[in-house]
Amino acid sequence: MAADFLQLDVRQAPPGQLSQWLATRLRDAIADGRLPVGVRLPASRVLAAELGVSRGVVTEAYRRLGEDGHVAGRGRAGTVVVAAPVGVTTAPGPATAAPATGTSTPLGATAAPGQRRYEFPGAGELFVPGEPGAGVYDALRAAPARIDLSPGLPDLASFPRAAWLRAERAVLASLPASALGYGDPRGTPELRRAVADWLARNRGVRADPAELLIVSGTAQALGLVARVLRADGVTELAVEDPGSLGARQHLRAGGLATPPVPVDAEGVRVDALDATGARAVLVTPAHQFPMGVVLGGERRRALMRWAAERDGLVVEDDYDAEHRYDRPPVPALRAMLPDRVIYAGSVSKLLAPALRIGWVLSPPKYRDALVDAKRFMDLGSAALTQLVLARLMGTGALERHLRLLRGRHRQRRDAMIAAIGRHLPGAVVHGAAAGLHLTVTFPPRGGGPGTAPGPTAPGPAHPESAGPLDTRLAAAALARGVKTHPLSWHAQLPCPPGLVMGYAAGGPGTVADGVRIIGGAIGRPPGGR
Repeated sequence: MAADFLQLDVRQAPPGQLSQWLATRLRDAIADGRLPVGVRLPASRVLAAELGVSRGVVTEAYRRLGEDGHVAGRGRAGTVVVAAPVGVTTAPGPATAAPATGTSTPLGATAAPGQRRYEFPGAGELFVPGEPGAGVYDALRAAPARIDLSPGLPDLASFPRAAWLRAERAVLASLPASALGYGDPRGTPELRRAVADWLARNRGVRADPAELLIVSGTAQALGLVARVLRADGVTELAVEDPGSLGARQHLRAGGLATPPVPVDAEGVRVDALDATGARAVLVTPAHQFPMGVVLGGERRRALMRWAAERDGLVVEDDYDAEHRYDRPPVPALRAMLPDRVIYAGSVSKLLAPALRIGWVLSPPKYRDALVDAKRFMDLGSAALTQLVLARLMGTGALERHLRLLRGRHRQRRDAMIAAIGRHLPGAVVHGAAAGLHLTVTFPPRGGGPGTAPGPTAPGPAHPESAGPLDTRLAAAALARGVKTHPLSWHAQLPCPPGLVMGYAAGGPGTVADGVRIIGGAIGRPPGGR
């Protein structure tokens, strides 16, 4: 049967997948604006009767959308659309337009028959040969897509709005007028005390609140560090490889070279670091980005020896250490080597990047210089936001939120791993025990008995000059409405083709659907089965 609502026709549903089919159709309607935020969905009993299906089919579809954060039950008000898929806008142009630029078509970039083709101005600037430009993240965020598997994107739909509003009202009710003026460039005393307590409880780091500097996220922290190191005569800050493209861009914008240091199963290779001659290194020891390994005990001791013997400096980016599922907590390097480590953290992965709040804990040598750099950059971060966050931390609301997120993230991670097993056979999963993303690498074709084939190698229409295989796979996924990062974006040294996929921003169904679509973008060898 069919319904007037969205012209739904159950005859189009695959056998035995009515709820999944209905959830997908509703999700598409939310994405393209036919069901805007605030609209109420039909009552489950009414829609079931119109479609000629059991009420359970409809309630299950609504439940899946609720898990994804797109709808919410409002009691007698019914089920209401509360959020569209992240980053979705109406795609311009015809549904099957040609690629934006270039002479060769990205691997599988043409959408399958009957599948929506996602396009946006500047698409050709994203997945091109060579290192991505400074605006690549802005371009990817602006790209329309139904599913966003970008790494580093937290569960924005779970932001604790009610708790934040209560804390904000409490802060404003007791805030003296003098607190609305210019303040300490280090940050409000309230937040510095709260962060010091948080680090002691959750990261094993002991800090005097007076030693902390509140900054506008880790991005600003890296910019300040680059400025201060340059003034001290440091010209290079070695980075992990693969390692964050974004971090590398910020350091280079600050005037530092970023020599690559290979990462293996134990973390950054200290012998290779020593060979670079660099006096400073940026590391992500608790959950290496993007490969997800933990810096091992012996490797930590080797890094400490390097710092002591070479008068070296370690910059520790503790970007998502709170998000762990299958392993015990890993102490921060700062807790072991306070005089040689600049420690940086933020709430961007815990609450939302839009808050722009982070912190830096520095050795005495650089502490005053970092405060001066912050002072002359912006006079200090916004005080009201700091005070609200301090209250969330002090009342335990932030830890309660973290416990909620861990349960949700585990389910989404498990859904992604299961979908990878179904739709990306032969792909190797890295970094599953913690964080908000997984990295998958594909074995080379002809890798021996029992090795599943990787993505189809480029043929005559796809010359090697078109760029690494994983960039073309990411382009093909984006053409089908799924955002992800090619692993090669984050590498300066040669690396296997791979994808870096975030799972925090969508529910289990959305995450699994995104992996399925990526699997469909991977070609098979001629004559393959």
